[in-house]
Amino acid sequence: MKVLVLAGGLSPERNVSLSSGAMVCQALRERGHQVALMDLFYGLDGALSGENLYVAPIPESFKRVAREAPDLEEVKARRGGGPSAIGPGVFEMCAGAEVVFLALHGACGEDGRIQAALDLLGVPYTGSGCLGSAIAMDKDLTKRLVANQVKTPRWETVTVTRETLEELVERTRLPVVVKPIASGSSIGVYIAKSKGELKKALEESVKLGGRTVIEEYIKGREIQVAVLGGRALPSIEIIPREGFYDYANKYQPGAATEVCPSRIPKEWEKAVGDAALAVFHTIGLSVYARADFIVTQEGVPYFLEINTLPGMTPTSLVPQEAAAVGMDYGKLCETIIQISMEARKERL
Repeated sequence: MKVLVLAGGLSPERNVSLSSGAMVCQALRERGHQVALMDLFYGLDGALSGENLYVAPIPESFKRVAREAPDLEEVKARRGGGPSAIGPGVFEMCAGAEVVFLALHGACGEDGRIQAALDLLGVPYTGSGCLGSAIAMDKDLTKRLVANQVKTPRWETVTVTRETLEELVERTRLPVVVKPIASGSSIGVYIAKSKGELKKALEESVKLGGRTVIEEYIKGREIQVAVLGGRALPSIEIIPREGFYDYANKYQPGAATEVCPSRIPKEWEKAVGDAALAVFHTIGLSVYARADFIVTQEGVPYFLEINTLPGMTPTSLVPQEAAAVGMDYGKLCETIIQISMEARKERL
């Protein structure tokens, strides 16, 4: 099969995406597919042209995720000016492939816009459709839609500005989790247990655009569940060696202990699996996703968010959950493509 893997782009999760894309490209090539890896933002700008991209070596630097998120202004400067978030030749390359494997994360990749563009081009792609992707990217809207289906921490969505910051600090009941309304990989996420920590978190929120979810802090175990092809995979428990499961702890080998299947009672496993499926279906997702929960000591799962294009890096969680049911990385990639092709036929 002729597959174009789209990665990179202008999201703060750019480096994670490049790592996902490199691993997917390598795995599918090893299984005999004709595969090209393309950066959504750079496109063919200064790169090998057209069909040569299908035999180009995969940069080793893509496979590792740096400890810090990228400087997007520096990324933009490397391509030069222009307002487009999509590089030259991208859509032409998409149209020439049998399927586009979306290894994108965050804005312009996971928020439904690229899915809508590919729908209009008539090009099949992996993962959920444009509407479900757009909903899932908005943490506030997702919570509003699923709050009567699953338990979720109390939350408030605010626009943080220099003028409103102090008032928010004074009236917010601690402890809370502060997170951008539309971001992933724990970028911009802070746990605030004091007014000083809250103020610092909100100051960072202003830098990220201001639209922010302030969420009740729930103490418990961090359990994540992947959904693949309409069923919940075995859950995985995340135990960071220090702090919480932030950007650095997610992508640096050894920074967190990941236990799969989770060592939890069967009834807890069923509860988180059922909750993941409820969220998945309520917001109209398809193919695969990963839902994040905090499970209290009483075994009550609190839904946090769902990711429609979860990471496929060497330390990512969905491949570990698939392995727990006997599916290796390459087979997982092929399965995602197969289910996606069926979903596109059904316009999901």
